[in-house]
Amino acid sequence: MRMTAMAILAATIPFSPASAQEEQVSANMIDAEENEVGTVTFNATPSGMVHIIVEMSDLPPGPHGFHIHETGECDPEGGFESAGGHYAGDMEHGVGSENGPHPGDLPNVHVSENGVLKVEFFTDRVSLGEGGENPLIDDDGSAVMVHAAADDYESQPSGEAGERLACGVIE
Repeated sequence: MRMTAMAILAATIPFSPASAQEEQVSANMIDAEENEVGTVTFNATPSGMVHIIVEMSDLPPGPHGFHIHETGECDPEGGFESAGGHYAGDMEHGVGSENGPHPGDLPNVHVSENGVLKVEFFTDRVSLGEGGENPLIDDDGSAVMVHAAADDYESQPSGEAGERLACGVIE
């Protein structure tokens, strides 16, 4: 009886998409030809860190800059410039900068010879929901970007990471 009452009560509580967004958001990554090349998933953790899981393919081998950009738009016709600059907050670019890093600065990623990228890491410089500091989900959204070259971790404003190879809107 008690279990049935709990189930009925749970069924009457409205589902809140905002609370679901705060647990996990993701980006479907596309390249400049609009081919799907993988996903990036952002998971909230009890510690307050965001766990980022990257699974991509069909990328050029070698090191690449990997950043969160300030606008949730990925227009391949414009070279993904629609995603704006790095998600900067009030910081400068790079871990090599005294006033850095940007909340959107993430470590370089390394693509294997077969074009596959699988990596995971953590950050405490962004949050998933609108209520947190540096939210990925806000009025204009955010995007995640793979660049053609490695980030040098200090050049302003973007680490000399080169053209934008793949982009995904974080949703």
